[in-house]
Amino acid sequence: MKSVFRSAAAAAIAALPLFPLISSAHAAERDRQFFEQAKGNWTGPGEIIAGKYKGTKFNCSFEGITEKKAVGITMDGGCRVGVFLQKMTASIEHKAGRYSGKFMDGADGKGLDIISGSVVDDRKVVLAINRKQLRGIMQARLADDNTMNVTVSVRVEKQLVPVIGMSLKRVDGTAVGSID
Repeated sequence: MKSVFRSAAAAAIAALPLFPLISSAHAAERDRQFFEQAKGNWTGPGEIIAGKYKGTKFNCSFEGITEKKAVGITMDGGCRVGVFLQKMTASIEHKAGRYSGKFMDGADGKGLDIISGSVVDDRKVVLAINRKQLRGIMQARLADDNTMNVTVSVRVEKQLVPVIGMSLKRVDGTAVGSID
């Protein structure tokens, strides 16, 4: 169960506040603002909502860190199921005209690769994930300044099936919003 949880949680974490760009200065600034809103400390429950371990509940805590020079984010923390704690890290950065990143040690190890994505608007990012035959998306939506909902869906034939859901709350005093 621990490895199944690790793979499912890996997909969820990598989904947290992460990528994209459209190639205009406005889009680049919008992307940067999205990641700035996602930085800080987050905690909350999640659940596996499909598959063999459907109904498994877990709690996660993450710190989102951004860098002034790069567009992207690093989410560092872990998730707990009962007495088991799994450390998790996801890094996403805009390089060479696109977003890419890894959850844990990437698809070459036991994690996932983030192969593309886009910031849909100032409150939502959608990322493509990949691990061998697994293809899917992670979506992170800032419902408000202090709530982030994350959904991980995998492709089954021609449909995307949601498999993990998380609802994270901000637990720090990080100020968000635009600067006028």
